[in-house]
Amino acid sequence: MKMLFKQRFFSWFDSYDIYDDSGAILFTVEGKLSWGHCLHILDASGQHIGTVQQKVITFLPQFELYAYGEYLGCLKKEFSFFTPHFTFDCSDWQVEGEWMEWDYSITSPSQGLVAVIGKELFQWTDTYVIDVPDPSNALCALMVVLAIDAEKCSRS
Repeated sequence: MKMLFKQRFFSWFDSYDIYDDSGAILFTVEGKLSWGHCLHILDASGQHIGTVQQKVITFLPQFELYAYGEYLGCLKKEFSFFTPHFTFDCSDWQVEGEWMEWDYSITSPSQGLVAVIGKELFQWTDTYVIDVPDPSNALCALMVVLAIDAEKCSRS
């Protein structure tokens, strides 16, 4: 399953549309006013299905992830040189980035390759392609991408 993650050009808060291969909207993401990044994920019918909430008083960035009202876990940026590295404390997912921070892969010892994320260059807004072999991992992979993009935005 491929998803196209595209930031909206004009918005006061972070707003994104996520499309499938055919161009249909799968998810909409709306930024909410809060201390740190708070992103609400809506499905195609407008139902709230997930939240990415930044923890603000931490040494390295951390994001709490919620799906369907349930706490999934915390995505934490690890200290590393040259390439970004994140861990997801409730699963065995590992997120590794390239040194330019445009391409990422999510892997798991138990599941293998979970997702491949690539940033499209020469776009007006942040645009990522998320390739998820197992569609049941799509929402969680999207939340990881949102957290990584929010972390990069906070830093610059």
